[in-house]
Amino acid sequence: MATADLGYLPRKNPCAQCGQPIPAPDWIENSARRISYLWHCKACDYRFEAVAFFDASHPDREALAA
Repeated sequence: MATADLGYLPRKNPCAQCGQPIPAPDWIENSARRISYLWHCKACDYRFEAVAFFDASHPDREALAA
């Protein structure tokens, strides 16, 4: 099930292709160990995913990589 923690929503992420800022992700998928953001750049029509993985032993969910 896709859910979003609206307490923190990334904004103005740069496009991985052209660098233009994207206002907000199109889709957010959250699980106990990771969160995925699907982005779509309207400037160049590029689509990409950004994923952060979390250490399950730390309840504060500090990101290990993105």
